[in-house]
Amino acid sequence: MDTDEHTTADLAAAWQNLMGPGPEAAAVGADLLTRWSEPHRRYHTVGHLRAVVAAVDELAEAARDLVVVRCAAWFHDAVYDGVPGEDEERSARLAERLLPRCGLAAGRVAEAARLVRVTADHRPAHGDVDAQVLCDADLSVLGGTPERYREYAAAVREEYAHVAEADFRAGRAAVLRALLEAPVLFHTPLARARWEARARANISDELGALEGGAAGFAPPQP
Repeated sequence: MDTDEHTTADLAAAWQNLMGPGPEAAAVGADLLTRWSEPHRRYHTVGHLRAVVAAVDELAEAARDLVVVRCAAWFHDAVYDGVPGEDEERSARLAERLLPRCGLAAGRVAEAARLVRVTADHRPAHGDVDAQVLCDADLSVLGGTPERYREYAAAVREEYAHVAEADFRAGRAAVLRALLEAPVLFHTPLARARWEARARANISDELGALEGGAAGFAPPQP
């Protein structure tokens, strides 16, 4: 079994643990994995889904409704065409349509869809702990090893291969500066302790490479 197949099998088991073994839930899980495996994806793949699900597990103690956060993690990039804002909205609508088939109560479905929409800008409100957990998990790649960070940036560049390099560099540099100017990148105390310092170092290194004209970094859309 190759890495992608292993990841998909692990995720299928995780979905069953989350939603149960019923046929409707199984069909929804299979649909989601098909979406996350679309050939145009390079970063927003089953690998990213697995990483976000794992990061949610790491931050579980901070969540108020962990089931809802996990559901939102599965749906947060389920629709991905590289159109920021629209992708998140369509993913939220997909959650509203499919999660009821899994037996999730209406209020929790609405909450999962709301959390998906928050990932459009990763700016959860103070006290919105479930949104904070999801956003921190989604951005956890920023706090990875330098090698993992470069792999991430390169994969996103492939997703946006149709965009000229000069446009990538200009837009990415602005994004990086805004990130570094933010008081915090992560909202939960545990995420800050684990990823904040490394994320800022990674972002600073990328910005330096962009400003120095080095190749190998691309503007990520977390």
